[in-house]
Amino acid sequence: MNLKELSSKLGLSPTTVSRALNGYPEVNEATRERVMAAAKRHNYHPNTRAIRLATGRAMAVGHVIPIATRHEIVNPVFADFIAGAGETYSRNDYDMVLSVVPDDQEENTYRGLKSKGNVDGVIVHAPKMNDPRIALLRDVGLPFVVHGRATGTALPYSWLDVNNRRAFQRATEFLLDLGHLRIGLVNGLEFMDFAIRRRTGYVDALTQRGIAIDPPLMSSDEMTEVAGYRAARTMLNLSAPPTAFLVASMISGMGVRRAVEERGLAMGRDISVIIHDDDLSYMKNGEDLPIFTATRSSVREAGRLTAEMLLELIAHPDIGPQNRLLEAELIIGQSTGPAPRP
Repeated sequence: MNLKELSSKLGLSPTTVSRALNGYPEVNEATRERVMAAAKRHNYHPNTRAIRLATGRAMAVGHVIPIATRHEIVNPVFADFIAGAGETYSRNDYDMVLSVVPDDQEENTYRGLKSKGNVDGVIVHAPKMNDPRIALLRDVGLPFVVHGRATGTALPYSWLDVNNRRAFQRATEFLLDLGHLRIGLVNGLEFMDFAIRRRTGYVDALTQRGIAIDPPLMSSDEMTEVAGYRAARTMLNLSAPPTAFLVASMISGMGVRRAVEERGLAMGRDISVIIHDDDLSYMKNGEDLPIFTATRSSVREAGRLTAEMLLELIAHPDIGPQNRLLEAELIIGQSTGPAPRP
């Protein structure tokens, strides 16, 4: 079905139908909803090239990945986020432009995307403290949403994040309630905002219970199986080893489990482990009963929602910065139990 046929069925002019489909403000909400419902019913998809000519939009969203973090592309967390965002793009007839660039060309890439009109907006990944990309994108005038937050950034900006501080505070409190007093933190890289917030939640929970912070029980590294294994092995070799671990990801948690079992200990009986579970499509935390007790928040859903926020900013540039904070669930699995008696 083409635009003329859809217009005829609705008894509207092709111009009105086109403007309703493309979000023009002069079309009233009742007409827009009627047009959108008819388009869905008749499986009508606007001609993207025609939309670009009519609106001046590129009908594309950018994702810029510096080479230093190119491992993100094969990271299942990044893949699930992109899959979720892609569902939103597809539903709204948008394309995705993925650029992997040298670190020193990241700024030029953003400026080039804007000057060439290749994209209508971008999603910013892996924010750091005082992330310079926020000021850059505001200066360039390119709509953007940050997946996460940037500690120390004073400028207003749009973001979607998980309440990482509260998630890890709650998980630490759960372990304390089970009697664990020595809890190891196997964290991500702590120049990343999410890792800073998770460490803060962990420290806050211990401090509120009057437990001194013990630096040897805290590690910060890439969230890989090997890094998780090495961190747990080092802590288990302490004269006063931990009886529980709080771990930044399922992948790191697999390494922690390897270190625990290598010592002949049983996870959930001798050592308790809580991970952060991104509810990954191809790496599920068990089936009927979770393997790991976990703070859970779907990164795929975060991708869908972040993309929706960005498309809303593109369609309505005057609405100002939008923020959304998601709460993680605490899922009880087989990896936690009471602290073992001395």
